[in-house]
Amino acid sequence: MTVAGAKYNPADQWPRDSDGELLLAGEQPLSRVVSAVGGTPCYLYDRAALRERASALRARLPARVHLHYAMKANPMPALVCHMAGLVDGIDVASAGELRVALDSGMSAQHISFAGPGKSEGELGQASAAGILVNIESFREVAILARASENHGRPARVAVRVNLPFELKASGMKMSGGARPFGVDAERVPELLGEITAAGLAFEGFHMFAGSQNLRQAAIVEAQTRSYELSLEWQDLLPAPVRSLNLGGGFGIPYTVGESPLELAPVIDNLAALAERAHTDMPGAHLVIELGRYLVGEAGLYVTRVLDRKLSRGQVFLVVDGGMHHHLAASGNFGQVLRRNYPVAINARTGAREVASVVGPLCTPLDLLADRIDLAAAQVGDLVVVFQSGAYGRSASPRGFLGHPDVVEALV
Repeated sequence: MTVAGAKYNPADQWPRDSDGELLLAGEQPLSRVVSAVGGTPCYLYDRAALRERASALRARLPARVHLHYAMKANPMPALVCHMAGLVDGIDVASAGELRVALDSGMSAQHISFAGPGKSEGELGQASAAGILVNIESFREVAILARASENHGRPARVAVRVNLPFELKASGMKMSGGARPFGVDAERVPELLGEITAAGLAFEGFHMFAGSQNLRQAAIVEAQTRSYELSLEWQDLLPAPVRSLNLGGGFGIPYTVGESPLELAPVIDNLAALAERAHTDMPGAHLVIELGRYLVGEAGLYVTRVLDRKLSRGQVFLVVDGGMHHHLAASGNFGQVLRRNYPVAINARTGAREVASVVGPLCTPLDLLADRIDLAAAQVGDLVVVFQSGAYGRSASPRGFLGHPDVVEALV
């Protein structure tokens, strides 16, 4: 859906009919799809776009590099089931996500569990299911040792490392300095000793430096440094490495004018690292763990204009959805400086205007687009927020002020 190096605007990338209406789900007009799923506000995830992104990436990756879906990006069960047939594994961050992953048909052998605050119950459930647990503290070793005794088999574990460096220019940094994620790199030798003493089934390392990065050089550097760091512990391992998770970090453009991530250097570097691993850690595979990159561009958030207001020269389009459904688009989920997501008015061409799109909540934070150039809209028109397939419904305060929930559909 994107072309590296091109000036990017998702509002111009999606197909439209002669009336300017967006098309999806097998060339169906957006208005018809919205009616079919029950009206607005709604999230629509295009299964063909999901398949295209995952399949294109999988085709470019070497066989020794496994592609995992990071389910926290979008845990909608139907979408997870769809993704399970397109990727090599699923990464979860809670017992609730684990249940969805197991229901998707993905083998427990290819499901991993990360998170800095796993409860004893969650760790016991993970051990019983036979998935791979990314250990993030010394406490988890003791709990998994007890669970292993209860289940009659050693829990499968990898060590999540708090790396001694950051993923430069990432939207959200997950390593370097003091972090709640993983075990500090300097304490990994000690942790490996405890894993050995506890008799757990060691399988490898989890190295996640950061997310939402559009700089290929930064991702290449983080992957390479993570790989090199893992080699420093080869003489201390309880068992040979079977899986080396190099994290993700692949970003998508969220504002008009940003350029998509250039994949070629990243793919080339992964291929080189996989070739090195053939000698450095025979029998091991590499993993990249992606969420937003796989699903973010395949989702639309659609809401309807309830009112059109003019206040001291500024146009406000009041819609039936808002920050309670799409916190990220409102600028209140991780943005330091608020920037508009790409937004368009469905089936409107011709006259244009600068308008702000606001929701129905009694707070000035309920802002989906701030003074953005749009086709002139009227009451009843559909407003589309692009790049909405990741961190949408599940990352939003849907109970705030008691408004109705939002519909989700895989189309």
